[in-house]
Amino acid sequence: MKITCSAKQIVGEADPLLYGHFLEHFHRQIYGGVWDPASPFADEDGFRADVIEALRRIKTPVIRWPGGCYVSAYDWHAGVGKNRVPTYDKAWRVEESHAFGTDEFVKLCRKIGCEPYICTNAGTGSAEDMSDWVEYCNLRDMGRFAKERIANGFPEPHKVKYWSIGNENWGGHEIGAKDADEWGRLVRESAKMMLRVDPTLELSAASIDNLDWNLSLLRTAGVYLDWISIHGYWGNTRNGLIPDDYDTVVLHTGEDISGSIDRVRAYLTATGLKGKIRVAYDEWNLRGWYHPNFIDTWNRQAYRGEDEAFYRDNVLGERDKNDINSIYTMADAVFSASFLNTCLRNCDLVKMACFSPAVNTRGAIFTHPGGIVFRPQYFVFELYANFLKSTVLDLWREDVPKTAGRIGGSEKMVDTVDCVVTADPKDGSLAAAAVNKDPDAEQTLEFCFLDKAPHKIRIHTLNGPSPDSYNDIGRTEVGVTVSDWTPFSGTVALPPHSVNVLEFA
Repeated sequence: MKITCSAKQIVGEADPLLYGHFLEHFHRQIYGGVWDPASPFADEDGFRADVIEALRRIKTPVIRWPGGCYVSAYDWHAGVGKNRVPTYDKAWRVEESHAFGTDEFVKLCRKIGCEPYICTNAGTGSAEDMSDWVEYCNLRDMGRFAKERIANGFPEPHKVKYWSIGNENWGGHEIGAKDADEWGRLVRESAKMMLRVDPTLELSAASIDNLDWNLSLLRTAGVYLDWISIHGYWGNTRNGLIPDDYDTVVLHTGEDISGSIDRVRAYLTATGLKGKIRVAYDEWNLRGWYHPNFIDTWNRQAYRGEDEAFYRDNVLGERDKNDINSIYTMADAVFSASFLNTCLRNCDLVKMACFSPAVNTRGAIFTHPGGIVFRPQYFVFELYANFLKSTVLDLWREDVPKTAGRIGGSEKMVDTVDCVVTADPKDGSLAAAAVNKDPDAEQTLEFCFLDKAPHKIRIHTLNGPSPDSYNDIGRTEVGVTVSDWTPFSGTVALPPHSVNVLEFA
């Protein structure tokens, strides 16, 4: 495959927010994940210091919280102050202690050095309740809620810049689901009230790559928005144990990812909002979370006779299968890198993305009593956040190898090699991300730089012995190897099933 590029032909500037993450009150993401006062790794505030250091290492720029489906019945008032009364979480059917709330979330973000991004309750919540939350976080001392924050020990405003109105309120699975017309009106009125509290907010609203939904939302409330939020999960893990095989995952790395972006770009263009509203892909991952038996209200007969043992074993117990580390292989790393490459190629529009979630469940970091495990996708963030540059160059590609297969009876064809080239706008230095999806064969990349050609190259390669390699407690199969600086000949060999970052000098 041959790639030709010039520093004079650019796609746009990649925002560091593309390497963001997400946390929800589900399974062990919060309790036993980022926050665990009983852990020997806990700091003076109860946060896992090893997790904080791991999130710093990948330069986490933003974290979205508290949901997710959880937020659509969440009362933020219950999670602040000294008197926190446990409540029943109707989204995930557990008792929520509220030990971790708004102040703890902001404190976590400050420890990591990232921006907090709060997703509001647009299910059972109201426009007034959302704006009250902004008051609590961002007003200095006016009004009841700023004074409440001060009384809770936080005299300075939290200065939360990023806010999302709602989660997946377009879906019947969500508490407080709305139709398109309802949604546009709620977003408009919520945005008006939130911005009257703090006009400097950057507001997003839950969306989906659906024409009717977007036209209603954008026509009704687009003037108030800076972002629209879309989500994506592509892979399957049958019974919580059997993930899609490597060859199937590879077939999700083409139009399956880019199609949503293309459609949203068209909606924004059609409504005259392209250039004003950006896209936040603020929940994404290969594999959707595994949570069977959390109640399909349209199939209640299946839950007749549910007792404590059924709940323990078949509701809560099943969720532990999310943390079987052998599920997360080089397939997850290849998919994650391909997703980020797609965002980089669309960096003029997609300015934020939040991997879902950061810790445990399907996260890049797995915690256990003795420490943490880095799943393969963790290293994708480490390479991209630390070594890629900010300007994404336009590429001319020739002789692109293809991989073909079938998903659900449909023929699919994707590029075997996925590459982006980035440049530093200050010194002109170059770095490329190159994914070889072929499970068995090495692929060769030939570069033609129309400006000044580099003289040296250093290659960071994320890989394991096989496409099914994974990391676990006491088992490290997947990691990064770094070559020495060597003379650049114009071609690069990419090992099979690998993610590579190439530094040029």
